[in-house]
Amino acid sequence: MHAPHPLAQQTIRRLTWRLIPFLGLLYLVAYLDRINISFAALQMNQDLGLSAVAYGTGAGLFFLGYVLFEIPSNLLLQRIGPRIWIARILVSWGLISMAMALTQGEMSFYVLRFLLGVAEAGFFPGIILYLTGWFPACERARAVALFATATALAGVIGSPLSGALLELDGWWGWRGWHWLFVLEGLPAVLLGLVVLFKLPDRPDQARWLPADECAWLTHTLQRERDTAHAQSRQTLGEALTHPRVWLLGMVYLCMVIGMYGIALWLPQMLRALTRVDEFVLGLLNALPFLAAAAGMVLIGWHSDRHEERRWHVAGSLALAAVGALLAASAHHLPLALLAFSLAAVGVWGVMGPFWALATSFLRGAAAAAGIALINSLGNVGGFLGPYLMGWFKQVTAGYGAGLVVVAAILLAGGAMVLTMRPAR
Repeated sequence: MHAPHPLAQQTIRRLTWRLIPFLGLLYLVAYLDRINISFAALQMNQDLGLSAVAYGTGAGLFFLGYVLFEIPSNLLLQRIGPRIWIARILVSWGLISMAMALTQGEMSFYVLRFLLGVAEAGFFPGIILYLTGWFPACERARAVALFATATALAGVIGSPLSGALLELDGWWGWRGWHWLFVLEGLPAVLLGLVVLFKLPDRPDQARWLPADECAWLTHTLQRERDTAHAQSRQTLGEALTHPRVWLLGMVYLCMVIGMYGIALWLPQMLRALTRVDEFVLGLLNALPFLAAAAGMVLIGWHSDRHEERRWHVAGSLALAAVGALLAASAHHLPLALLAFSLAAVGVWGVMGPFWALATSFLRGAAAAAGIALINSLGNVGGFLGPYLMGWFKQVTAGYGAGLVVVAAILLAGGAMVLTMRPAR
């Protein structure tokens, strides 16, 4: 492998520091507003008389709205421009997340959760599409991995933050879950306004990018687009029917089943192994997410360095499956924490090489639609993963069977990605 040119290194370093921390902050807020319902339910379900089935249905309706509007949202982003459309997404989901404090009963809970999914639809694939306009293909896995560490960091800080907000119970006559929704939704609205001023659509609009770096980046990205145009399908219809798009969507579905199947049940699985107080349980719950944040950056960097994607995706899914199988048979807390940490590293480690692979063969409207379709198919797993774990828990009165099934699904995803022919 040739050593990177100093100008290339300098440009990528500047892009990374200028874009990734801010985009990661946006994603962290998105992930918090997506999962804070699990903490609000500690008070809200009793206040509103929501049954377990009603709560589970409402939680899952987020993903229905998200999946249905994913492709239209990404196509509009590609047409209108990232800056305006991402700002719109942030402001609308922040307002709806705050409006969750107005929930009066089962029906309003359903409607608001569905609308939250509609509002947030297109954010993650939109950012993935946005990064393809800034980072060359050989740098993309690390960039995506750094950006996606926000989900792991949200798991680290989300539990203590939401727990602290619930402690505001009684202030100004509001319940703690009212404060949780309002104060965790407000940052999205404020950051949406910041996006309008801070986020350039293209490299030539970035005042902080020197002329020589801008010229190198523009030339490199244009050369990649020209090459991809000669080798890839470009029309919208072909993107939506491309076998590779659907195959990648199924691989992502397997990964997301593992991600949400484990993450949304992790506190309860740890609770079954220890009787520590809630604060200590929150710290224990954070350990796998800390491991995931470090592991996904390392895997993304290694994937870029060796310019290989398929085996990095398959290997990460295999590691996650091993972790899930170990967790299924773990009866002591230290072994369980090790197992869940391995599973988290594997699941989150998929993100960088997977999206570098998924963005490597489609451009323009085809890329917008293809990325959104892959993400839509995958996010069906946001409903299936927790549901499968819950069903097996109810049938077997334990978590082992559900974890074994999740492990099998993760291995199936790894096998599927290896059936793809390596990119030339």
